[in-house]
Amino acid sequence: MILEENNYLLIKVIGKPAPQGSKIRTRYGMREASEYVAPWRNQVVSACIEQFINEGKIISDPVRVDIRFQFHRPKAHFGTGKNKDLVKASAPRFPSSKIIGDIDKLCRSTLDGLSVPSGGMLLEDDSLVMKLKASKTYIKKETEMAHQGAWIRITKL
Repeated sequence: MILEENNYLLIKVIGKPAPQGSKIRTRYGMREASEYVAPWRNQVVSACIEQFINEGKIISDPVRVDIRFQFHRPKAHFGTGKNKDLVKASAPRFPSSKIIGDIDKLCRSTLDGLSVPSGGMLLEDDSLVMKLKASKTYIKKETEMAHQGAWIRITKL
């Protein structure tokens, strides 16, 4: 599928989305504070390769990006015994915990996974993103789209 006017690219990334945030200074230089950022970026790159997104061509035009981050609920959100499949009334409705991360930091790691200067292979640079819409949601493991990860839609402007 090649990105043409009024069309979009849809990328399904399977894996645990990781927020890109703080850096840590070591004697060898700076590195990401989270050990999960690099694997997430690699998942984004791998999804583009495996799904042959834009036939391997780099996008150099302004785009809109819509990202839906999907997370599995922790086991603690569910009851026990006969209620093991029911979400507790006290469980949060939205994935807003600090462990999951801020939505802007999740977007940062994902866009870096798409952009060439940061090791991606789809966008010439993430500065080409003119519009960005993102959401975080919990998903049920039983559904057909039960994979934790992200759906990324890229539309040429």
